[in-house]
Amino acid sequence: MKTWITICEGCKRSDWNDRQVVETDGDMLAQAIETCPQTAQVETRRVSCTMGCERACNVIIQGLDDAGRAKIGYSLGSFDGTPEDAQAITDFAELHAQSATGQVPFRTWPVGVKGHFVSRHLPLPVEPTPSQADKA
Repeated sequence: MKTWITICEGCKRSDWNDRQVVETDGDMLAQAIETCPQTAQVETRRVSCTMGCERACNVIIQGLDDAGRAKIGYSLGSFDGTPEDAQAITDFAELHAQSATGQVPFRTWPVGVKGHFVSRHLPLPVEPTPSQADKA
């Protein structure tokens, strides 16, 4: 099973201009996540935009099971880009990787991700649903 943390490196929190920093908040979060210890089950990648600008900093957690089928995925946002955020995101990704379905029991969520979930992405059906089969 493999889980990916997709990090929006272009994210800028609403006060970015006022802080007069050059580096984006998303880039700072990406660097922090990339320095967190991870098992071989978790990989990271950067993208320029996840279109969640109103909730910067954004990450997407998604993965495949041992048979190569998609698991439940999650979008998370409104992080500050701190090392603590990065560790909580990485810890959640590790739990996601260990889960056969991608569902992680709430009681095991790292505190640092609670309140940051934006949406859950259900995997596409492997087999046609009855309504799809009728159309064939």
